[in-house]
Amino acid sequence: MNLPNKLSCLRIILVPVMALVFLLNWEYAPLVSVVIFALAAFTDFLDGKIARKYNMVTDLGKLLDPIADKLLVLFALFLVVEANLIPVGFGAFCGGIIIGRELLISAVRQIAASKGVIIQANIYGKIKTFVQDIALPLTMLLKMQPTIVSVFSQTFFDVYQIVCWVLVGIATLLTLISGVVYLVQNKKVFAESK
Repeated sequence: MNLPNKLSCLRIILVPVMALVFLLNWEYAPLVSVVIFALAAFTDFLDGKIARKYNMVTDLGKLLDPIADKLLVLFALFLVVEANLIPVGFGAFCGGIIIGRELLISAVRQIAASKGVIIQANIYGKIKTFVQDIALPLTMLLKMQPTIVSVFSQTFFDVYQIVCWVLVGIATLLTLISGVVYLVQNKKVFAESK
């Protein structure tokens, strides 16, 4: 297993660690969890860069990398929804779109893989992941409301909360757009599967 694939595996391992830390009953647990999220997200950037620069792109890596990305985002999404850090209806809607898109794209990848075709992420998917990787950890920090209010103010927290919700909405919209683009770009996979 090459270094980029090891980094993808590390990202997969960091996901449950991030979740467990977030759930701890400790004032700074969300902050530590966000640091772990950031480290995991950085490995995503790093493994791709190394794989391309040193010609270490493998079929295993093309499959592991998106799985690791999905786990990171979905765990963070579950955490913010479960902790009521975003409005319940809004959270359910965004969660449904994000999870639905990931399941659909995974199905397309499976169909393609069964035909010996490995589909890599496109630029729209990368932008979507980038925005999710900003929106979700920032939203996770909302769990630190008492600390944020004591250090700044309630007004600061209220504005910060709205910014987080808007970012989650933008991430959801980009998720939807990237999913549609992905399906259009790979429509041959469906045509061949008939």
